[in-house]
Amino acid sequence: MIPIRDNVPRVTTPFGVGLIIVTNALVFLYTQTLGPLDIASLYHVFGVVPARFFSPDWAAWAGYPDTLGWPLFSYMFLHGGWLHIIMNMWMLWLFGDNIEDVTGHGQFVLFYLLCGLAAVSLHMVFESDSTIPIVGASGAVAGVMGAYVFLYPHGRVTILVPIIIIPLFFQVPSAFFLSIWFISQIASGLSSSVQQGAHGVAWWAHVGGFIAGAVLIRWFRRPGYCKYCYNPDTKDYDEET
Repeated sequence: MIPIRDNVPRVTTPFGVGLIIVTNALVFLYTQTLGPLDIASLYHVFGVVPARFFSPDWAAWAGYPDTLGWPLFSYMFLHGGWLHIIMNMWMLWLFGDNIEDVTGHGQFVLFYLLCGLAAVSLHMVFESDSTIPIVGASGAVAGVMGAYVFLYPHGRVTILVPIIIIPLFFQVPSAFFLSIWFISQIASGLSSSVQQGAHGVAWWAHVGGFIAGAVLIRWFRRPGYCKYCYNPDTKDYDEET
């Protein structure tokens, strides 16, 4: 299922979302100028390698530079390919504007970074001995999705379901789409935990980011700025809070 659009109106220009997307795009375009070895080095230095933090002796032996923890933030601005960044930035653009309406511009950026931090933290709990660098905005974007399902469960998302060469479009409740996505991440995470070998997707980062977003938005939500948020009393948009 590929989300195409949602029906919750945008109130303000999403400058925070735009800044994050532009930053990711510029970093990605820079990485495209590098050779394979340089890209691998970049991912190891600026991405998150869990064993680097849990096994400092190994990290020193492997030649990792000392860090104050900046890879925990820089990892979310690196991507492994065109599809990786396009899907992440599209999901951010689709759902992030309505969250920024509620948080404000600067607060949205802080909210996004904290979700990314929570995402990689949960990944490190499950993959503490991994020497594979984790990169990508998926965990932080998952936080935006978690906030969205909390604020706008009444919204509807138009999704594309490609059946061989036939594109089918459906409109489904946002709570349904995002809940199915979240459950699939948990299932994939549990499956990867019992399998041996390297894992190409940080499933638990997605889970951690989603939960963090659903929780943190309670503190980042500004009173009086949630024009289209769900009102449990009227079962509709909340025009008053």
